[in-house]
Amino acid sequence: MVEENKSSEKRFQILEKTMLGYYLPTNPFVISLIAIFAALTCVMTMTIEIPVPATGGYINIGDFIVMFTGLMFGPIIGGLAGGIGSCLADILLGWPLYALPTLIIKGLEGFVVGVIANPKKETIRINLRDVVAVIIGGLIMVSGYFIVEAFIMNYGVINASIEVPGNLFQFTFGAVASILLIIPIRRNVVRGEPQIFEKVYVIESIK
Repeated sequence: MVEENKSSEKRFQILEKTMLGYYLPTNPFVISLIAIFAALTCVMTMTIEIPVPATGGYINIGDFIVMFTGLMFGPIIGGLAGGIGSCLADILLGWPLYALPTLIIKGLEGFVVGVIANPKKETIRINLRDVVAVIIGGLIMVSGYFIVEAFIMNYGVINASIEVPGNLFQFTFGAVASILLIIPIRRNVVRGEPQIFEKVYVIESIK
């Protein structure tokens, strides 16, 4: 009976530090992964910058890393790294007006990709959830910027529509590239260093 109580208490202590079974940034490993992938997202976003004069925004390929991070590590790391990294890129590239919307949109994109893909359920093989995840995540990005530009920044529907094809390119490139990369990376990392995921999400046996 004592052992059962200790086990239940331990389970509660672990689960209260998680969201959807993924650890919140309360341990150094998760914080480190967020920092690393935020930096990668920032660098990838800054690699290609195609300005869109009609909206004051720009086209980039940063969604590739946002989606990949969600597919690999789930919603917490995917959401925080995607939002923070993309936001920093806006600031560093001189687009501060977009920093806050980007933080929210890209953060939501990475979070939703991670929730739908749910890598703790299937960490090695590619599956339908992954494909659905990047499609919905990409649509969140495209529709998010359209709404912000058309109705919050007041550029109007016509001007906001001009950026949609470019954002669809970001979406398509990010979805295809992240899926192609996640296949070998998942297999190699999960098989080679499986212990790292014990610090990212709660293993099924203690749920």
